[in-house]
Amino acid sequence: MKQFHLTFDNEQNFMAQLDKVKQWCSSNTAHNIVFRIYSEDMEKERIAKVCSILDKEMPQALYLGSTSNANILDGSLTDKEIIITCTVFEYETTKVLLLQYPFSEDNYKDAVDDLKRHCEANPWVNSIEMHATIMNMSMKGFCDEMSKLKSGIQVFGGGAFNPNMDDEYAFVFSKEKGFMEHGIIFLLLGGEDFHTYSTFISGWKPLKRKFTITKADKEVLYEIDGKSAFSVYKRFLNIEKNDNFFSNTLEFPLFMERDGIDILRCPLSVNDDDSLVMSSDMDENSTVRIAYGDPETILRSIRKDGQKISDFRPEVIQTFSCAARRAFWGDLNISKETAMFKDIAPTAGFYTHGEFLRISDNMLNFNVTLVIAAMREGDPPNSEKVDFYGPTFKKLDKIPMIWRFVSFIEASTAELEAMNEKLEMSAITDGLTKLYNRAEIERRIKQTLSYVENKETDNNISLIMLDIDNFKKVNDVYGHKEGDIVIIALSDVLRKITENIPNASVGRWGGEEFMVLLTQNDINEAIETAEKIRTAFAEMSFPNAGHQTVSIGVTQAKKGESTDSICTRVDKALYMAKEAGKNRVIRLD
Repeated sequence: MKQFHLTFDNEQNFMAQLDKVKQWCSSNTAHNIVFRIYSEDMEKERIAKVCSILDKEMPQALYLGSTSNANILDGSLTDKEIIITCTVFEYETTKVLLLQYPFSEDNYKDAVDDLKRHCEANPWVNSIEMHATIMNMSMKGFCDEMSKLKSGIQVFGGGAFNPNMDDEYAFVFSKEKGFMEHGIIFLLLGGEDFHTYSTFISGWKPLKRKFTITKADKEVLYEIDGKSAFSVYKRFLNIEKNDNFFSNTLEFPLFMERDGIDILRCPLSVNDDDSLVMSSDMDENSTVRIAYGDPETILRSIRKDGQKISDFRPEVIQTFSCAARRAFWGDLNISKETAMFKDIAPTAGFYTHGEFLRISDNMLNFNVTLVIAAMREGDPPNSEKVDFYGPTFKKLDKIPMIWRFVSFIEASTAELEAMNEKLEMSAITDGLTKLYNRAEIERRIKQTLSYVENKETDNNISLIMLDIDNFKKVNDVYGHKEGDIVIIALSDVLRKITENIPNASVGRWGGEEFMVLLTQNDINEAIETAEKIRTAFAEMSFPNAGHQTVSIGVTQAKKGESTDSICTRVDKALYMAKEAGKNRVIRLD
């Protein structure tokens, strides 16, 4: 496989570059030739000129391309508005097929269905490169359908964009069907000697504060934690609703998990109702966090994955990098991400509106991400491997103050969260026993009864109430310290016996009284648990107080009854156990 990089400034200059490609192909083996065209120039006439020259000079070649936010040439951001890469496949076994379709939320399934048919008819396909117009389009349905492709086929690519990130106009084009402002192109690649290694690099780090998406519809995010989505950016980042909203939020996308993979979503604009239009679809009820770009983390991720790419020994590297990454780094520093890849193989690509990668057969739509596809024909060469941590790899000489400040905030937030967790626990637990306090166990009883009131399920809610027999004598004779030892010991027994009972709750009702709530156990199972508690405690011996016992009442909830009703009944059962001689379990229906 041979890769050539060309640019289009004018027809004469381009023809001179193309002649070199033609000469190489006439002197070497060239079974298939594919040109990729990336253009910041939004004038179709200029791109059409490139296409017409290719049609005339190399009619056997395929070509495809898209508009871009900016272009990557020789691994770095280039000021060339139109770049062209030419990949020459030298193995006869390598095959290529170019497909192009209209693309919208109404017809994406037709495109994917036809793609599936071509993959089934051509079992040699093992990789698919795609370019699509995706602005203001939910990609969830498309990704779900693409996940149904034959297992093992790698898919990678990016969304067409505009140099002006606020401009929605973009298009794709190919030799197959020309220009489309709402289109998708698939380049099918494969064969027994064709190999691809694809991966993604993020590097954005989530802040610790978690939020829940409480209302979303496709790419429109309405509410976070029950409040308008915009209010989160206003409150936590002081971002205003103005013409600079998009550029201000680019560095702070939302971090979420999908199919076990961490992905990012950028807010694009604010609607009148304070909902946000996101760069792609959002998952209602999912947990999200605000993320921020961390240069050190980004470079570490690039080094880690870059070495894997180097070990793959590719002959060509395709890059699809989100325009938000360019905005984050700035034009002077953005090439830190990609320049080192040219030490491995010829590297080119473009800055996208959304990136795509199929991972473990699941198609994912990324944002603020760098997707890389490394390709080669044949076995890895015997030449020496490239140490990716080599001459072109750039470390940061100085960490900007903003990231040191973020590190401070993260550490402070972690300490505050730990303190809040302790405060929350202290509010619902008893100080001596560390079991739930009365208010919490009573709340749980009420919540459980309310939950099952209208459910057509078997009623398996039971209460166990117990009291230490003759406890006043323990305090009077041996002192309150010994009394506390007895209470703590009973708490440990309750904790141990109920720890393996699903959804069991144990609380101190008051003094030497305790309550156990069982939500998945019928009355017979509750009685069995109560007997285990009674026996285990009776077998204990205290240094001064010796053996002690408990009396226990057990009851089962009735359909629609109140918390007061069931608590009164179980208290009566406990009283009956006391009256019957103590150290026993009494059931009351």
